Amino acid sequence: MSKTAATNPKRPVDILFDKYAESHQNKTNKLIHWICVPLIVFSLLGLIWLIPFPQLSFLGQYQTFFNWASFLIAFAMYYYFRLSPVLFFLMVWVIFAMSFGIVQLEMWEKEGGPQAWIIFAVIFVLAWIGQFIGHKIEGKKPSFLDDVKFLLIGPIWLLHFICKKIGLKY
Repeated sequence: MSKTAATNPKRPVDILFDKYAESHQNKTNKLIHWICVPLIVFSLLGLIWLIPFPQLSFLGQYQTFFNWASFLIAFAMYYYFRLSPVLFFLMVWVIFAMSFGIVQLEMWEKEGGPQAWIIFAVIFVLAWIGQFIGHKIEGKKPSFLDDVKFLLIGPIWLLHFICKKIGLKY
């Protein structure tokens, strides 16, 4: 064992990424994940966002900022912050962009467009089909079947590649 390995043990986030990577080696599966993981996160947030939330008068004008997805986001972001503040910060921007998209679909529905829940449900189902096709090609089962926390690791696993590409320590 090298001296640096003894003084610099792997961080929990790197251990999780290593474990996640075990079932994500095939290039086609990786490409499918780059497409489907963000779509799953977006559609899941959208579906949960649309679940009616009780009116809390004390929130006043800020009521529109609270929905059931707020709690999922808060939980996930706390987990990400504990793993890596840099990846947490990048996920803030990703969640912001996805939230903007969700609100745009809500507005489109109000203007006579299709029901947003149908759009989110279709995206969710098709993206999961894509994921399972990717894992069939890979020949390995998805990581979350062994440990559900890997459902949260997928999005930041993709972001860590961006960090590596641009030389940003996560």
